[in-house]
Amino acid sequence: MPRPNKKKRKPKSKLTAETADRHVLYGLSVQNVEAEIDFVDETFETLRGRHAVSLREDFCGTANSAAEWVQRRETNRAVGVDLDSETLDWAREHTLPGLTEEQRSRVVLLERDVRDPGPEGNGHDIVLAMNFSYWLLNKRNDLVAYFRSVREALGPDGVFILDHYGGSDALTETTEDRELEGFTYVWDQDKYDPITGMMTAYIHFKFPDGTKLKKAFKYHWRHYTLPELQDCLLDAGFSDVTVYWEGEDEDGEGDGVFSPAAEGEADPAFITYVVAQR
Repeated sequence: MPRPNKKKRKPKSKLTAETADRHVLYGLSVQNVEAEIDFVDETFETLRGRHAVSLREDFCGTANSAAEWVQRRETNRAVGVDLDSETLDWAREHTLPGLTEEQRSRVVLLERDVRDPGPEGNGHDIVLAMNFSYWLLNKRNDLVAYFRSVREALGPDGVFILDHYGGSDALTETTEDRELEGFTYVWDQDKYDPITGMMTAYIHFKFPDGTKLKKAFKYHWRHYTLPELQDCLLDAGFSDVTVYWEGEDEDGEGDGVFSPAAEGEADPAFITYVVAQR
């Protein structure tokens, strides 16, 4: 499923299907850009011995990660790339106004294909592809071509960081409800084809007054396994591909700490980071 947001944030007012903004609900239920950028920033510094400055957020949507990045340091710059004009417009109207004027000057949003982002997409320290968005490229050759374009666009010591959702539960048709402050998030794996790996999934939202926001988000994508993903990155020319596995707390739950790992565990549902070095 899309990464659960473990940081407790509350909607600003009582929500109904009529009043709710699906992009706001997505941020509250799925994204935790603070933790994500913590990982990205710390991992790059560990690998390269310096702070990263420039970041490209592919499939950026509402550009929350790009916005978080430019708030970390006055030297940080970000480029967001996405083909969805409606979502990019939302980012310009809602995400960017939450930044200072100076911070906004260090963010560029591009309505382009991530495989051809133009000159603004080149030379970055970090490229991100989060929330399994690259699964939209459901032909292996297309995925390798995208990864190759990322490698060629990175700076000399650039790093490509992705996340991945796997485990036996990822290959089933199932629904999961999660109660949050003021609404219920529903992850619906509606259809999975084991021959092609294609999956159709939805995000729904339910509200205390009984109303529902059905199919607020729809995904028709291919589930790539973790070994497939690593092979595709290596085939694209990356010199080193490392899986960062999440540790566990005393209750056996994920502790939010991701470390390099050569072996994992047969967890029915897991989320990992994958770090590819140019």
